[in-house]
Amino acid sequence: MHERTRAMLLLAATALIWSSGGLAIKLVALPPLAITGVRSALSALTLAALFRGRLSFRLTPARVLAALSYAGLLITNVVATKLTTAANAILLAYTAPVYVAVLAPRLLGERTRPSDWLFILAVLGGMALFFLDRLSAQGLYGNLVAMGSGLCYAGFTLAMRAQKDASPVESVLLGHVLTALVGLPFLLHSWPSAQGWLGLAYLGVIQQGVSLAFYVWCIKRLGALEAILVMTLEPILNPVWVALGVGELPGLWACLGGAVVVGAVTLRTLVQALAANGPALDSAGQTT
Repeated sequence: MHERTRAMLLLAATALIWSSGGLAIKLVALPPLAITGVRSALSALTLAALFRGRLSFRLTPARVLAALSYAGLLITNVVATKLTTAANAILLAYTAPVYVAVLAPRLLGERTRPSDWLFILAVLGGMALFFLDRLSAQGLYGNLVAMGSGLCYAGFTLAMRAQKDASPVESVLLGHVLTALVGLPFLLHSWPSAQGWLGLAYLGVIQQGVSLAFYVWCIKRLGALEAILVMTLEPILNPVWVALGVGELPGLWACLGGAVVVGAVTLRTLVQALAANGPALDSAGQTT
């Protein structure tokens, strides 16, 4: 199997793991900053163990930007998930492909092709349908925080891709350390139950720690826009787990939107896989 195809499949598995975060966050009875603080502390320990002996904390602009963006993404995502619906939070976070498409050519030299814009439109249109019956004027503050998640997600993806010739794991680890420093003090005001600790352990070790080890391997082998399009599987699966776990069922428009997004991502993956078996591709997914 071609390395790019393996990267896409593993990134899809990462999206599956990440998608479980919404339900786990909903089930942990703690303030959002306490949740994100404990999760990040456990994630930092997990990543340090997985990558022990291979870490180098030489600071570069890309590494610092990735760490700050990731910390912002972690915090805003958990806060938004608690303040508004999981669907609202994940939808507004996935405005990130638009920012990536606009900024990637200037910052990374990765050309945004006309076909990429078609996929972006399909993905955004599908997500709008998927969550149409969930969006409302309620939870305005949570929606605004979720929009901040989209900006942070785009900045994180671009900064991680800028480190394609170096190890990006340090940026992720630093982002978790920053998040833990911000969030852990809030644990003093509310202590989790035994069930809460199980949820936090899953969020920290598996949902963030192990899955991020997968992500940093994949991101070096895929273009920024390509990677973020594959990760749009996350917002489709996220509400599914919430529906199964807490009974929040999607309507007809949501099902239609899910079909559009899954179809667009699947088609995009097939196109890239077929291209990988044709002419050689460079790191931006362009024929060389």
